[in-house]
Amino acid sequence: MGNINSNEITVKVNVSIKEMQEILIDKGFKLSDEFTCEDNYFIPSNLDIKKKEIRDIIKKAIIIRKVRNDKVLVFKKKNINENGDIVEQEKFECDILDIDKAKKFLEAIGYKSIMNIFEKDICYSKDGLGLALKNIKNGDNLMEVETRNIEGFRNTKELKEKLLKLNLPIDTNNFFVKKAEVELEKVILGENNG
Repeated sequence: MGNINSNEITVKVNVSIKEMQEILIDKGFKLSDEFTCEDNYFIPSNLDIKKKEIRDIIKKAIIIRKVRNDKVLVFKKKNINENGDIVEQEKFECDILDIDKAKKFLEAIGYKSIMNIFEKDICYSKDGLGLALKNIKNGDNLMEVETRNIEGFRNTKELKEKLLKLNLPIDTNNFFVKKAEVELEKVILGENNG
């Protein structure tokens, strides 16, 4: 089982993914990777999503993730301050062989599927700085930057400063967009309206 510590920044992109790609290329960034990611979120079956805060629901989620041909179970622990900033994050991963069997296993131990998030990621890098554009199906366009493996960035404050210097068309009101919380809110609103 992998245990990965990282701090990350995730911001909303104010233009299309195609426009952001052109801007990054103009700024000297090079395409470094492209892939798809599908996350299926499972929560305890007895958890009443109408009576819990979204953040408290996500804290209990186990994710079945498929990236390319890799399949893993993921559990995240995030330390989030009162401003909603992710101060620290820890991620635990366990490889799995079969997604359908993993779903059946989680259901057998009392979990239910709550939502599925599908995204296309397009990654760019320059001078050790990596940016991942995330095109979320039926969701926002996001950009994620992680401090892990980036030389010279010890914390998210330094990363924010570097990102701001790039002068990119991003929403600077929130450097810690939590896509799972955004998508879960849509699920809960859909249930309340349905």
